[in-house]
Amino acid sequence: MKMHQFLQFLNQQLTHWRRQYKTLRRKGKLIRSPKGKTHRRELLRTMLKNVFLFLSKTNEKSERRKQERALRSKAKSVKIKSSICTVGLDWAYKQRYSVILAIAVVSLTGIIGHKLYNQTQLQVGHPAPQTITAPYTASIEDRKKTEAERKAVSTSSLQVLMLDARINEKINENLQQLLDDGNEIRAVAGAFPFFDPVVLSISSQRYLRSCPDLEWQALLSAVENSNNQQKKGIGQTTASSNQKRQGSITSKSDSQSSKKTEPVDFSQNTDFTQGVAELESYRLTTSEKNLSLLIGKISQTRQRYTQATAKLLQLETVGAEAVYEESLLLDLSDVEWEKTQWGIHQSTERILTQGIPQGLPKNILQDAVSLQLQTFVPESAETLAKNLLLAVLKPNLQKDEEQTRQNAQKAAAVVPPVMVKVRHGEVIVKRGAQITAWDFEVLEHYRLIRREVKWQELVKLGGIIAIAIGIFVWVERHIDYELRQRDRLLVLLLTLSVPGVIVIGLPYTTWSALGLLLGSFYGPTLALTVVGLLWPILGISLDMSKAALLAGVGGGILGSYIAQRLRSREELALLGVAIALTQGGIYLFVKILIGQIFGSTWYIVFQEAGLFALSGLGWSVIALGLSPYLEKVFDLVTPIRLAELANPNRPLLKRLATETPGTFQHTLLVATLAEAAAKELGCNVELVRAGTLYHDIGKMHDPLGFIENQMGGPNKHDTEIKDPWKSAEIIKKHVSEGLVMARKHLLPTAIQAFIPEHQGTMLIAYFHHQAQQMAQSDPSLTVDDADFRYDGPIPQSRETGIVMLADSCEAALRSLQASAKSGGEKRSVKDVSTEQALAMLNNILRAKWQDNQLVDSGLKREEMSQIAQIFVDVWQQFHHKRIAYPKLKTSSAARNS
Repeated sequence: MKMHQFLQFLNQQLTHWRRQYKTLRRKGKLIRSPKGKTHRRELLRTMLKNVFLFLSKTNEKSERRKQERALRSKAKSVKIKSSICTVGLDWAYKQRYSVILAIAVVSLTGIIGHKLYNQTQLQVGHPAPQTITAPYTASIEDRKKTEAERKAVSTSSLQVLMLDARINEKINENLQQLLDDGNEIRAVAGAFPFFDPVVLSISSQRYLRSCPDLEWQALLSAVENSNNQQKKGIGQTTASSNQKRQGSITSKSDSQSSKKTEPVDFSQNTDFTQGVAELESYRLTTSEKNLSLLIGKISQTRQRYTQATAKLLQLETVGAEAVYEESLLLDLSDVEWEKTQWGIHQSTERILTQGIPQGLPKNILQDAVSLQLQTFVPESAETLAKNLLLAVLKPNLQKDEEQTRQNAQKAAAVVPPVMVKVRHGEVIVKRGAQITAWDFEVLEHYRLIRREVKWQELVKLGGIIAIAIGIFVWVERHIDYELRQRDRLLVLLLTLSVPGVIVIGLPYTTWSALGLLLGSFYGPTLALTVVGLLWPILGISLDMSKAALLAGVGGGILGSYIAQRLRSREELALLGVAIALTQGGIYLFVKILIGQIFGSTWYIVFQEAGLFALSGLGWSVIALGLSPYLEKVFDLVTPIRLAELANPNRPLLKRLATETPGTFQHTLLVATLAEAAAKELGCNVELVRAGTLYHDIGKMHDPLGFIENQMGGPNKHDTEIKDPWKSAEIIKKHVSEGLVMARKHLLPTAIQAFIPEHQGTMLIAYFHHQAQQMAQSDPSLTVDDADFRYDGPIPQSRETGIVMLADSCEAALRSLQASAKSGGEKRSVKDVSTEQALAMLNNILRAKWQDNQLVDSGLKREEMSQIAQIFVDVWQQFHHKRIAYPKLKTSSAARNS
């Protein structure tokens, strides 16, 4: 017995060594590597050691029995523990729906009520339960006083002003406009001085062009009379008497009746006397002709001066600022006016560079202007220049908010904290006295604030969340979409993201992503329910801006309502832009309603609105990026993913079209029939389309085993196989192979369901009939219906049920079409087959119903006739009646040619 055990052990050991030897030899380590010898020595040493241990322990039966008993007891305990774990896991699996709901209540309560975990028993404004004294001496910062002092320093810090370039530009534009107006008026008046100042002084020229017509006529008369008297040689006495007459003349009408009006005396006007004298002096130094030319030029200048004066008045009447005065603008010479304009620009540049603050007293600005003009402007033009500058100058210094804030922060940071010394044993708060903010700070410093979990508040919050989840469950049971456990888990995770981001401290939370993803995955009803239930819970439980809450909820509602209607990623991207505009607009609208936008912080409101808009767009982009991964991980089908799966360029569909062209054409026809029925019955058309395209992919495992791919060639079932049982196995295998291909290509479960459910547990009637005939002729053969039935399951949804009916009816309609063609050219499909096709399809659908293939599909008995009619209508549209073209008879001439 011992020798037998030893030999058995040795045989096992040698087998093990042989395997190791082959492995080492295959790797090339046994000959070329020096480790090979070492390894062989180790093998030999191990073998000897095992032999020695085996021989030394053969007599230790009692010890081995003890070990066996210990192992049996240990195995028994492990078995008990494993059975307990198995029972627990089985119970958890059976109650997984309730477990997920419990997890939802606990997790939502835990995140939303995070502030209730560490609440203080002692609170400001509440009475103290007992007298509390300081356990030791300490210096404690009085935060309230420190904050007050820092705020005072911050408020009293100097404001930083900055030049506003736009105001400077506007001031320069207004100034240039006024100077252009002055240039225009002076251009109408003409050049000044208009004559040589050596002959006619500037003051006389100024007087002659601007004096009234009455004085001008008197001056001309005086010059003329003086000329006549010199010609007659009148003496000194007569000249003195004429001198008096020069100062006393009347108008032309008055000169004819001098007795009726008294003459006007201009002899006291120095400008008048000087003008007459300078003209007489010019007459003496030149000819009468030159004097006449000078007088004519003066008359023209007077006319232009009158026009310029009228132009100036016209400017004032249309609203121009009355900064020009006749005696100031037109009395300046051209040289003085040029210097005045240059000086005005220089003064303006200096004053604007220095800056004009808001609230500057008017007299200070006037003094500054006067001081600047004294340097650059002629003295005679200072008044005019001053009026011009005061008319256009405005405050151009504005507060630099950012720099002022930084200076205030720096000034406040320098202020040291206010420290209060609390001595050992000093009473902090007496029993029954209300706890002040300072008392609370002292208690917090000494860690005398008792903290606890607010279980009562947590229970209340948990109750509210449980009610909300109950409403969600009620809505879930009343919608068409049936949620799986993984779907409920995804809804929970997306819901937790909203309060989770808020808890982190980010106000721009994931409302847009929540609405967009839930709406895209599960439809608007479920998504709107989640958003609507989460809205009041967060509004009550968390301290957050109501404007921010409303803005986020608005974006979530928009995404929930529209997402499932879209059919491309591009449309979802545009929806993200709409969500961003909605969030920003709602935030701004709420701020307008509460009046915050009309304060000094209006720019902050616009900035926040922009940030909320950007956050909505950002979370939408994140949702679009996560959507394909979530669809894969949680096995979801969305309209966009179904459209992508129905693309004929998908590798699996391209293989189907290439390897099994007949099956592919059959698939397209079935898809057309099923889509039409699904649309009429209100089913998921995109799911029916995609599921139908993949329902027969398993036929690629043996294309020639199906008649539609034989292309008129020999049927292998009749020529090669000749065994209905094997043929049935081949036909049935297209379901199992189809599932293998679908899993390999990671098709969604909803699409995979079409592969077995479109056949259900139907009987493969053709080969079943062959088997029965063979059994009649050979009594040794027995026919089991299970061998000729598909494994199922039967259709579990309306969509798969419709595809089953369309798949069965397509073959019948194809055979009917073939019989119509074989019936002669005069019989069209429409004329012969309408009632016949409808009756045939009704029989097929009735057989499916009676075979209990549709009991779990959700289709109703009264819908069978409606589906049959839809199939016939679609079939007629594909095979409509065509025009019978006449046959051309070839003539003998044509044959001869």
